[in-house]
Amino acid sequence: MTLEGARERRVRTGGVELCVAELGDTSNPTVVLVHGYPDSKEVWSEVAGRLADRFHVVLYDVRGHGRSTAPQPLRGGFTLEKLTDDFLAVADAVSPDRPVHLVGHDWGSVQSWEFVTVGRTEGRIASFTSMSGPSLDHFGHWINKRLTRPTPRRVGQLLGQGAKSWYVYLLHTPVLPELAWRGPLGKRWPKILERAEKVPRGDYPTSSLPTDAAHGAWLYRDNVRARLRRPRPDAYAHAPVQLVTPLGDAFLSERLYDDLELWAPGLVRRTLPAKHWIPRTRPDQLASWITEFVAANEGGAVPAGEGGPVTATGTGKYAERFGGQLVLVTGAGSGIGRATAFAFAEAGARVVAVDRDAESAARTAELARLIGAPEAWAETVDVSDEQAMEKLAEKVAGEYGVVDVLVNNAGIGLSGSFFDTTPEDWKKVLDVNLWGVIHGCRLFGKQMAERGQGGHIVNTASAAAFQPSKVLPAYSTSKAAVLMLSECLRAELSGQGIGVSAICPGLVNTNITSTAHFAGVDADEEKRRQKRSARLYGLRNYPPEKVADAILRAVVRNEAVVPVTPEARGAHLLSRFAPRALRAMARVEPPL
Repeated sequence: MTLEGARERRVRTGGVELCVAELGDTSNPTVVLVHGYPDSKEVWSEVAGRLADRFHVVLYDVRGHGRSTAPQPLRGGFTLEKLTDDFLAVADAVSPDRPVHLVGHDWGSVQSWEFVTVGRTEGRIASFTSMSGPSLDHFGHWINKRLTRPTPRRVGQLLGQGAKSWYVYLLHTPVLPELAWRGPLGKRWPKILERAEKVPRGDYPTSSLPTDAAHGAWLYRDNVRARLRRPRPDAYAHAPVQLVTPLGDAFLSERLYDDLELWAPGLVRRTLPAKHWIPRTRPDQLASWITEFVAANEGGAVPAGEGGPVTATGTGKYAERFGGQLVLVTGAGSGIGRATAFAFAEAGARVVAVDRDAESAARTAELARLIGAPEAWAETVDVSDEQAMEKLAEKVAGEYGVVDVLVNNAGIGLSGSFFDTTPEDWKKVLDVNLWGVIHGCRLFGKQMAERGQGGHIVNTASAAAFQPSKVLPAYSTSKAAVLMLSECLRAELSGQGIGVSAICPGLVNTNITSTAHFAGVDADEEKRRQKRSARLYGLRNYPPEKVADAILRAVVRNEAVVPVTPEARGAHLLSRFAPRALRAMARVEPPL
């Protein structure tokens, strides 16, 4: 996705000529995307293309970057005051009669904080989405607070951010940054981004990178020391602000934004398990969040795009963490799967509801959209079918993006003694309960690993994974294998930022009991046992919604093994500290 087809114009301001590109219908709300260092406007191409069917999207090369001209002389030509002049000139040219929605990344965010906190821009900005770039004024106050009122924790935060800011010191040195960027660093930068940040190849970075980076060094020299020494005391935002914080940012600490509500009342916070260059690595996520935030600040008056309207904002307690993320849930047609899909939807995630029952999957997706998912889709697949799962993984990646959270939940029940359980019974339960998980982990987990931006895999095991039973040999074996697979994958993927959690519910009131197969009995007896088990689970009445909440919490906390329900937690403790007692209990026939 490139800026091909964009309309270009030149805007003159303060002795420079800015290259401005526009996409989309000019009658729609205007979204202005401001790039950072050492980028040009092309860093936004993936996000801009996704926004263009709903908005009038405007991108411009900051002075001295891309196809915009540089000030002469360079020294003193990149002050925040002059950058504000540029923004106002662009805004007046592209949207003279309506305020614009501002989005900034890196230094685009740093300068946009200036735009949204100075008096002369008041009324020209309808909203501001900030990512990976703090206000220099807020940063200055943050530093002063830790110097004048130090505590061990604050000193640690100060030292931590000081270490992350190593490049800022180098950019203040004379001549060396320019030589490096015009020499070996400029040539190697695309590969550095590809290896360190997993930025995919494409139309970015552009051939102007060495010159852009050399000019952009003056962004730091003209502003950083002066503003950090004397931060403005009145740097309050006069427009709604949405903050997107990538948790794996190598250059900025999360702690920089701890007190941001003081400067931006009503701040909307979003966190993302990703690295710094999220406009390139997470365009779907950003486009979703930007669309939601613009809609909220346009009174919902945002036109529907090809994918349908996106107007819902997550309201759940995990909305900051999961809003806009892509979550795929198997076995989502009922029970724990459906409750999990709804929980992620309430947190504002984009949900792919997968089930072998097409009607049930569609119903889950429909309700997920009503609950809060900005987008939700239904997919039909038998998780035990390797080829079908491969096609699903290919389709999801191509149409919706790489999954951020995978929940391998699909499963079936099987009760009966070992000698009553036929090879066909074993094959069926292992195909769904174990191979379904293997297929999901292999296909979607591989996509996460190749993207290089982390993610999380949740595998639904069971308390039966560590609680032996004389009538559940096949079921317990399948779930014990899922538990061990999860532990092994967790070890293997930890270095790639991908968490793996095994959820181990006990007796939960779902329909697995009414559909479970009972080996070694006739059809009438099987129906009787199914009804009896369903009645017992109903009396226990532990709702699947509590398991869903445990799943979201496990992802947030990156928990390894999560027993759910008191009996599951008790059995887990016994398996570790009193296994003989657990073996004695195995002789008791359970309801399933």
